[in-house]
Amino acid sequence: MNTFERLQVINKELENYDTQLIAVSKTKSVEEILEVYKEGQRHFGENQVQELNEKYDKLPNDIIWHQIGSLQRNKVKYIAPYIGVIHSVDSLKLLQEINKQALKAKRIIDCLLQIQISDEDTKSGLDYADTIELLRSDEYQEMKNIRIIGLMGIASNTPNTKMIKEEFHDLKVLFNGIKESFFRNEDSFKELSMGMSSDYKIALEEGSTMVRIGSLIFGARDYSKN
Repeated sequence: MNTFERLQVINKELENYDTQLIAVSKTKSVEEILEVYKEGQRHFGENQVQELNEKYDKLPNDIIWHQIGSLQRNKVKYIAPYIGVIHSVDSLKLLQEINKQALKAKRIIDCLLQIQISDEDTKSGLDYADTIELLRSDEYQEMKNIRIIGLMGIASNTPNTKMIKEEFHDLKVLFNGIKESFFRNEDSFKELSMGMSSDYKIALEEGSTMVRIGSLIFGARDYSKN
């Protein structure tokens, strides 16, 4: 299948869910992204700030960019003027820096708290206790230029679908608890970003509202470009 056909298949699968497709365009060229853009896709996800900045300058300005990779605090200033959603907020200090740079850019930046749902060392994120502590902190309460709109999690890289399902289920339970405790009257807290090319179908069944899919749309990545 070509890119158009792959995109059509995924969009067909998403029709029965209230879920936003984030096309993960890491390492993909401007031309490849434009091919998907021309088919109506507007949400794209990138991992590296430098690569994201380069693409932002060259692509249509109605694209909504999602920072989905690990984000260093000293890089926030480069994306603060335009980023749509930051998925990977894994500390209070990072959230404070985003708020600082958003203030300078005179805007409010939507953020997702990244939750550690896997035991793998390569995965990062807040644990459940740290998440609650962050939301209760005075520092968070004082932030006026960020808006937490939900949670994000990355499941274990395993063929064990039962394990993946349990990890996504636990994240959904946490999401519901946080919604009730901290965001009961805020309609903006509604996003649950979970599921990638290998496990998005499980994530959909567990309540994902954002799936991050790259290789199933663009084809296999060329990691030599990293």
